[in-house]
Amino acid sequence: MATRLFARGSIFTLISRKNHVWTQGNVVRSPCKDIVVPDTTANEYIWRNLDKWATKTATICAVTNRRYTYGQLYQYTQILGASLRKKFNINDGDTVGLMSPNLPEYPIIALGALEAGAVVSTYNHLYTAYETQTQIQLSEAKLIFAHPDVVPTIKEALILCKKEIPIICVDVNTGRPEGTVSFKELIEDGHVDLDILKNVKRKASDVSFLLYSSGTTGLPKGVELTHGNLVANCAQQDSELKHYDPSAPEQQTQMVILPMYHSYGLVVAMLHKLSIGLKLVTLPRFHPDTFLKAIREHKTNILYLAPPMVLFLGSHPQVTPDIFDPITCIMSGAAPLPLADIDKLFDKAKREVDFSQGYGLTETSPLATLNPLNSKEYKTVGFALPNMLMRIVDDKMNNLGPNEVGELLFKGPNVMKGYKKNPEANKNAFTEDGWLRTGDLASINEEGRLTIVDRLKELIKVKGYQVPPAELENVVKQHPAVFDAAVIGISDSYTGEKPKAFVVLKEGVKIDDTKIMDFVNQRVAPYKKIKEISFIDAVPKNNSGKILRRVLKDMHDGK
Repeated sequence: MATRLFARGSIFTLISRKNHVWTQGNVVRSPCKDIVVPDTTANEYIWRNLDKWATKTATICAVTNRRYTYGQLYQYTQILGASLRKKFNINDGDTVGLMSPNLPEYPIIALGALEAGAVVSTYNHLYTAYETQTQIQLSEAKLIFAHPDVVPTIKEALILCKKEIPIICVDVNTGRPEGTVSFKELIEDGHVDLDILKNVKRKASDVSFLLYSSGTTGLPKGVELTHGNLVANCAQQDSELKHYDPSAPEQQTQMVILPMYHSYGLVVAMLHKLSIGLKLVTLPRFHPDTFLKAIREHKTNILYLAPPMVLFLGSHPQVTPDIFDPITCIMSGAAPLPLADIDKLFDKAKREVDFSQGYGLTETSPLATLNPLNSKEYKTVGFALPNMLMRIVDDKMNNLGPNEVGELLFKGPNVMKGYKKNPEANKNAFTEDGWLRTGDLASINEEGRLTIVDRLKELIKVKGYQVPPAELENVVKQHPAVFDAAVIGISDSYTGEKPKAFVVLKEGVKIDDTKIMDFVNQRVAPYKKIKEISFIDAVPKNNSGKILRRVLKDMHDGK
């Protein structure tokens, strides 16, 4: 009940300030009070209240039950940081790679590397050797931590880039491949001299994490996030927009199913929650049985999810109302979520769970906007976080007013330093006066709530009209026979482009494509009508839930 009371208080405060969010120049402020961002490093910020929860569980594996208290987590990060300085000659600003699925040791590695003064570059553990090679070269990694399963991939990648660097194998629960260093032995070394950490000289303006964005063209771009960026984003989540209950009598539990190598899982689900003393339950991969079992056994309070997982909770037969009993908050991010999927979730839960959508980018560390708890504005992704400014512009960079649609821009303390050694990308990403261009089409209402319309680069152009794929996907998914859907634009000699839908039907359902097209086309303007449908087994998406439209275009082209 404490969470509910706190949530209602947040909304009242925010609404009372709604008239102050729009400036005369149509720049939109957060309705939250500005915060003072601590001038410190991310690792120092995480440990600032360690004495309050040193004996409480910090991380626990939902599969093996392997766990660490906050005190152990801190101790191991110190030992690891000292070992990296002493045994591997890691100096301030050197890059350390980390390639692993979610493990309770993930924070030890990430924070241990920061203690050593290093920059941490996280790798997708599903990468091929060629993708890994690219990131090793671009990030200029001096060594890499690796789950045993990905060691062969890293070794092949190092051969491809003709480079030799140490591989530290996270061997806490398995054997260690030949030619690697034992992580377990490093953190259990009781003889390492911790005084060497006094030589670390890092400050808030220094880079802490180097995360790579997938992009749509060219090589991945290295997003440089400073210690100050991450501290700001953690502190911003402790405002009226917070998604936890600081007055809860018991330690709250949060599931970490989102990949920790991604900014959403890394900062929102891991670093911030460690900074406030929550228990993190880690899952190395999504599997229906282990996911639902973990929610029940660990009495999970907070779930940060991507849209496919929300869709799972709203449709899978194993999901029953009791699953939602301990849950106080579900947040979805990384990609737009149709209202139809949220309604399915509520139908499963037999109640309106506190549900929220947020918005962010790797470049904003990552969270930029958030709805407060107990908000029922499901179409929006909420308000700007404290200390953030946002505006909507037309194609000539003129500021637009309330409810007008244009490109979304941000400015704030959580906006990245820039792209590593990529002046051209930085020039395209920032305006001359320092605003970050998101490339997203959006609108902001009178209260300051943000609604994402679509990616500018993904808009379908029909006779000069702009058609957002996400809007059509929302309509397609309202058909009772449809489980999932994605829409792309395909070439058309008459209109330039026309919308095509890729549809996943519910299990056991058969239907003619014309019936779905009729259903959709009765609900949209003439130029938005779906012209083609292909039935597929699954919509291709990346690990954060974003639709891989390039894959769909290749499927349409027969590649």
